[in-house]
Amino acid sequence: MRQASRMTASAVVGGLVLLCTPALVIAQGAPIRPVTHIASVASGSIQGIVKDEHGVPVAGATISALGATTAFTISDRVGRFEIRTLSPGPYLVRAHLSGFVASRAQVIDVRASARVSSAIALRRVSTSADGKLPVLTAGLGPSTDPPSQPDAPGVSPASATSTPDDDHGEVAWRLRHARRGVLKDATLPADMVAERAPEDAHGFGATQEFGHSESPARLAANLFAGTPFVGQVNLLTTGSFDAPTQLFTADFSHNTTYMSLGAPVGEHADWTARAALTQGDLSSWMVAGEYTTRAPARHRYDIGLSYSTQRYDGGNVATLRDVTDGSRNAGEIYAFDTFAVSPAITVSYGTRYARYDYVEGGSLLSPRVAVTVTPAPHFRISTLLSSRATAPGAEEFMPRLDAGVLLPPQRTFSSLVAGRPFDSERTTHAEVEVERDLSAATISLRAFRQHVDDQIVTLFGINLAGAPSSVGNYFLANLGDLDAAGVSAGLRAAIANRVHGSVEYTLTQARMNQVDGDNLGYLLVFAPSAIRPASERIHDISTSIETEVPETATRVLLVYRVSTAFAHAPAATAAQTPALDTRFDVQVRQALPFLDFSSAKWEALVAVRNFFRDTAPDQSVYDELLVVRPPKRVVGGLTLKF
Repeated sequence: MRQASRMTASAVVGGLVLLCTPALVIAQGAPIRPVTHIASVASGSIQGIVKDEHGVPVAGATISALGATTAFTISDRVGRFEIRTLSPGPYLVRAHLSGFVASRAQVIDVRASARVSSAIALRRVSTSADGKLPVLTAGLGPSTDPPSQPDAPGVSPASATSTPDDDHGEVAWRLRHARRGVLKDATLPADMVAERAPEDAHGFGATQEFGHSESPARLAANLFAGTPFVGQVNLLTTGSFDAPTQLFTADFSHNTTYMSLGAPVGEHADWTARAALTQGDLSSWMVAGEYTTRAPARHRYDIGLSYSTQRYDGGNVATLRDVTDGSRNAGEIYAFDTFAVSPAITVSYGTRYARYDYVEGGSLLSPRVAVTVTPAPHFRISTLLSSRATAPGAEEFMPRLDAGVLLPPQRTFSSLVAGRPFDSERTTHAEVEVERDLSAATISLRAFRQHVDDQIVTLFGINLAGAPSSVGNYFLANLGDLDAAGVSAGLRAAIANRVHGSVEYTLTQARMNQVDGDNLGYLLVFAPSAIRPASERIHDISTSIETEVPETATRVLLVYRVSTAFAHAPAATAAQTPALDTRFDVQVRQALPFLDFSSAKWEALVAVRNFFRDTAPDQSVYDELLVVRPPKRVVGGLTLKF
């Protein structure tokens, strides 16, 4: 018993020594300070919206919070703001922006692990009769304005130094008189706060109007201060695996950097620039830009372009067979216009032009036109007619810009038949859809018909002579021509403002018209299930659930699809052939508030999916169904939004 007690005491002492050793090493050479803080209290936050006197959101306003800590942030393009990681306690909150009168100060009590909402109103300044404008000046220490008898009987100190609209409580008075930088109202001549400095006799702007010259850093800050840039940076690592047992042995050497930057263009449009880079045995990069017009507008334009290239430095024989000069390149440009003919009729039309240097006749044109009629409130009828051209391997060059996770090319592809050139797929699609809004839900009914030429088949896990199987390389073939027609019913709903979900059931009748003879023999050997019968009926259910947990700042997205027509790898026996197959996509985003600074926010991202393509409303019904044995893809990393 005594021996056990000694061993327990020794373990406790040893653990304390190990815990204290790093602190002693760091503290060497530093003066010893008394311990004044043992445990930190969970922080809180303030969020809200800034509007003018007409209720219009104000972008680019500076919101300050003065209290236990000092914090600032900038309102976004819709006037919203959030100040996070605030120590609990009272804060004096106000907003200011050039051209507006400073808002009335508010005292907001921030509590631990809580989010407080606040609305701030700004009033546009108007030039007075003497040509002066009220602006904000900064000073140190308490106000130097002489108080109006602050110690007179019956007059409180708060009433002597504040406006009638200010809070007259003791906490507000102490915050206003704290020895810190304060903002106060002043009146200056209008020419001193004009956007342009007064010109001298030679027509040049004066640079020493106030006795000092503007430094380049100050000029740059003034140039970008009024532009509410928004952006995103992703630092991601990806990997692929076939079986769950390969999860811990998968190759996660593909590192990806993705950056997005955007800003408003005037009051009615936005521009966005994107770029992504990855490095590995396949080195690739892509750049994209777009210009969009915001609603409400009679013409809403969506214009953009993108360019992507990949270079392969590996040793896969099948890849080198089709990449003769070691690289592939692709570019795309598109332009669409949404025209509001009347409040009840909207027409959307435009086209995409793409060029792929590895496809014969690589210039692909994809026009589209859609009409939406709203005969009654919450009731819509839409029609769509399109001709969509898809190049083999296009998803490796032109990933959808609105996808949940945007990644540059990271896989290579080859033709299933050696020496067979790549043929593009062409889908002619027509549909009619009816939607009805019911409270927090929307129901939809859709009927469609399409004709497909040279349907593409994608095969993973194929072992050809001299070309070992690899999850980083896949093979492509053309099945032939087919027709399809179907109907679908869907439901979208929001539950308690936390869960958004949708479900859609689709019934499709498809008919195979012609089979590509060059690829038929290879498909019979490697993927017989990809060869469709002369006529088949397809049942398909697609669901998605997205939820957000504000208490932990966690967002979860789940997409799941079940179908009776997914192609699969050859089975040993007929009993092993599944009647149903599935695809899934799971994404988890976790906010990291302890890393946030100013208006920037950090998130951790983890995603697992075996979907090969992102869905499009006018794509072929077989595009995802004829992907044989797609590997599971893992994505993880950090996201910075600012």
